[in-house]
Amino acid sequence: MASEEAAVTMVNYYATTRPYLYNRPVYIQYSNYRELKTDNLPNQARAQAALQAMNAMQSGNQATASTPVAEGGPLPNQGSVLRVIVENLFYPVTLDVLCQIFSKFGSVLKIITFTKNSMFQALIQYAHPMNAYYAKMALDGQSIYTACCTLRIDFSKLASLKVKYNNEKSRDFTRLDLPAGDSQQPLGPCIAPPAFGASVPGIPGAFGSLTVSTPGPMTPPGVFGVPGNSVLLVSNLNPEAITPYGLFILFGVYGDVHRVKIMFNKKENALIQMADAFQAQLAISYLNGLTLYGKVLHASLSKYQAVQLPHEGQQDQGLTKDYSNSPLHRFKKPGSKNFQNIFPPSATLHLSNIPPSVTVDDMKNLFASTGSTVKAFRFFQHNYKMALIQLGSVEEAVQALIALHNHDFGENHHLRISFTKSTI
Repeated sequence: MASEEAAVTMVNYYATTRPYLYNRPVYIQYSNYRELKTDNLPNQARAQAALQAMNAMQSGNQATASTPVAEGGPLPNQGSVLRVIVENLFYPVTLDVLCQIFSKFGSVLKIITFTKNSMFQALIQYAHPMNAYYAKMALDGQSIYTACCTLRIDFSKLASLKVKYNNEKSRDFTRLDLPAGDSQQPLGPCIAPPAFGASVPGIPGAFGSLTVSTPGPMTPPGVFGVPGNSVLLVSNLNPEAITPYGLFILFGVYGDVHRVKIMFNKKENALIQMADAFQAQLAISYLNGLTLYGKVLHASLSKYQAVQLPHEGQQDQGLTKDYSNSPLHRFKKPGSKNFQNIFPPSATLHLSNIPPSVTVDDMKNLFASTGSTVKAFRFFQHNYKMALIQLGSVEEAVQALIALHNHDFGENHHLRISFTKSTI
């Protein structure tokens, strides 16, 4: 705080009025530090920018100060156009949502949205490079909604955007006379909401506007437990190749799988019970339409609320499995870092927990044994427990992940495999 008096006032106030953040009580007490030393922290520039942007908003000055913050503000080659990638796109993100968020940092002139490499992206042009600088420093790494729809922001090389149509995909707020193209959707001006922290009705844990006081992804505890149907119907499977364990491993990339049931009389269909509805929707969004063992998988919500285990003596052939207590669950801990590393199925895989005795050839041979074509492999430069491997196709990578995730190297090392956006 600015003074000891201010700190005393704050502690005394909250001693009688317990503050809550995301429905969790916050406890405030004095620390043993007289002051905080932050000058040498690597994130200092970003933190100062976020703080100054927030203060500018609260004072009604929309980040138009000409004095750059931290290390001198935007560089000469950094213009007023930002490129925004939205990762973990669980809820739809519209042009209007982006407009509301980014207009807090200055006047937004133009927005173009598009999908590239299966990622939702946007180009956003401000009136001034300083507005773009503040927005990038404050919003990069933030999540629009709890634990998903994370913003990755860079400066674009474009000096200006050319917008042909004003519709739900592109907008020029300086040219309201532009045609709508094929869209008949009525359009209005880009207006920022009056305050930070508003919520979007009907979406659990949603933020209508991002808070910028804490840089980094916003992942409050209690992400899970979303009400709704958590049982998936997965169809068009290859009955010759698929197993309950294979489905457990694959769908476990996007949530914690509790039970799997392959239909006894129709083995190309299966029911998969996820930990909650949030994870069920996440799995659908990433895996529906995936090619697995030569067939295009279809995933949708099932009419069932739970997967029933077979009764004693009931014929099942081991097609129903309970994984509720599996140690392989990736998202057991609320706010797990794994939730920030969810990516679409990819031909390149991220490998971890590799023992020191394992060589490049060992890893290549291991993956080749699953029938995969190994195109490239490299260990991380400063951490040989991790590596990237590029296989011949996404389908090969998916099958390799199913076959080799949790592979036992001995020495108490079990291989961990994830999809990745990285390339070799």
